Amino acid sequence: MPSRPVVTLRALGNECVVMSSILARLPGDDALRLVMAASGIGMALADMDGVMQEVNPAFCRMLGYDSSELIGRRYLDIVHPDEVEACVEFVQELMRHPDNMLDQRRRYICSDGSVLHAHLNVAVLRDREGQPLCLLAQIHDIADEVAREASLRASVEHRGAELEVSHRQLQLFADAVTHDLRAPLRAIEGFSERLARNLEGQLDDVSSDHLERIRSAAARMSGLLAALGRLSQATRAEMRLGPVDLSLLADWTWAEHQDTDPARVVQVRIQPGLEVEGDERLLKAMLDELIDNAWKFTRDRPDALVQISGEAEGGMLKVEIRDNGSGFDMRYAHKLYEPFQRLHGPEQGGGHGLGLAIARRVAERHGGLLQADSTPGVGSCFVVRLPREQASAVTARRATGAPRVAADTATKAIHGDVD
Repeated sequence: MPSRPVVTLRALGNECVVMSSILARLPGDDALRLVMAASGIGMALADMDGVMQEVNPAFCRMLGYDSSELIGRRYLDIVHPDEVEACVEFVQELMRHPDNMLDQRRRYICSDGSVLHAHLNVAVLRDREGQPLCLLAQIHDIADEVAREASLRASVEHRGAELEVSHRQLQLFADAVTHDLRAPLRAIEGFSERLARNLEGQLDDVSSDHLERIRSAAARMSGLLAALGRLSQATRAEMRLGPVDLSLLADWTWAEHQDTDPARVVQVRIQPGLEVEGDERLLKAMLDELIDNAWKFTRDRPDALVQISGEAEGGMLKVEIRDNGSGFDMRYAHKLYEPFQRLHGPEQGGGHGLGLAIARRVAERHGGLLQADSTPGVGSCFVVRLPREQASAVTARRATGAPRVAADTATKAIHGDVD
């Protein structure tokens, strides 16, 4: 028998490792044909131009063709039209790196026009001199896997739709409750204020204390309803994207807090030029909550210090709001962002338990993240990471060719400060 080139088959999964060991014992092309005939997976040999030279019975069964209908045809002829270009790139990549094995999901057109979903493995077979001889393609029918994935996606989408409806109903309920509570609360606040004014000097200490408790409770309820409104806004408000100067917003927010207690001395350092792309109203609400947190929990420090700084991290802007206030135990950090969870009582400056939930929701809606680090008695640091540019805005600019507007100019324009 004349000698033939030795064909080596690179391992393509566990089944192919077995095939390689068989080939090592059988001579040349006959060995390869024997392995192909016995294999339960679809196999095809194609020349380096992609013309099929051999196909095994499993390959024919999967696609519904006779071997005579496939041999001599281009492999691309049976690939789904939408995937021909990707398949060409797939093979070109293999030719650039012939020692590699490439595998991808592919769709094929069967003889009856139906679509076969398969996992494709392709490797280069070489002769004794190491020169490329042909391509070996193997396809595994993954129809069941694709069906399971489609079923899972449909289930997830259905569940997501149910959750969206439930969430919307809950928001409507919260809005209705908030609205309905405001009217009686205003009555309580108004009449208690009138009582305090009309009965000034006429009440004993106990009655005065009771009246003050009523007014204090009404004020707390008013603050809670306002916070619920801000949480709803942070969750549902339509995003109006534009360049935002966070440094300028932080300056304004700090000035608003300072106006509530002009005599209080706090050293504040705000780094200029912290710019992102986002919704100015929502980002202002986020800074309101984070700066309010620093303002409240440094009130007992004679050397109170609040620092707001930032730095770029790739496509993100990392902003730190750091204070030397009372701090908190990180063992309870998981409660920070849960609505109505408070790590400090009212006597320690604790609020309604919604501020950090609002701040985190705003960060998440911008594709960002809010994290905290703290040490009791030393202070806290809240870290916000925000995309410097929102994906939708980038896409829109690329489509129109519009330049990115400087944040300081845009922010001034919003407030009518540009000539």
